[in-house]
Amino acid sequence: MVADIQAKEITLPLTKQDVLNLNAGDTVLISGLLVTGRDRVHKFLFHERPPKEDLPFPEGTILYHAGPIIRGNRVIAAGPTTSIRVEMYEPWVIEHYGIRGIMGKGGMGTKTLEAMKKFGCVYLNTIGGAASYLADRIKGIIGGFKVEEFGAAEAMWLLEVEDFPAVVTMDAHGKSLHEEIEKLSLENLQKLLK
Repeated sequence: MVADIQAKEITLPLTKQDVLNLNAGDTVLISGLLVTGRDRVHKFLFHERPPKEDLPFPEGTILYHAGPIIRGNRVIAAGPTTSIRVEMYEPWVIEHYGIRGIMGKGGMGTKTLEAMKKFGCVYLNTIGGAASYLADRIKGIIGGFKVEEFGAAEAMWLLEVEDFPAVVTMDAHGKSLHEEIEKLSLENLQKLLK
């Protein structure tokens, strides 16, 4: 029998104190406005460095590494993208754009973890392979940014979500479940190889 998992309900935007109250291992249900952004968005933010006020997301939001599939005015699929692909940009984005959460799959590196500690941000791992399920938690598309220039999958989308599930796997206290699992896996591999 699987034990009931108690999820923390969080509402966007998040404050630094909200983030400090989250710990690696916490299951959360997210409601509010989040923004999507994949590789092209990160390159744009880093190289073009637009002012915060020119961007379509509120300070304190979550940047979701996803390229949603949209039909008409509805998101029909919204699965996470592998986050490590934007490791070279993410610390700078966290510092300069007031992001309080990064969400995707697979975790991020030590530079991003350090930025999370310094500026108050968490990494949330959501369900890979469940794009339709996650799309059902999106209640509305508020707007798109750079849709024509970047294409729909690479554009920024401001989405209203309700009870969007995720697990905190990297927190603002410097803990990374990804690092712990990697270390444990390496130890087990070394035992098997002996």
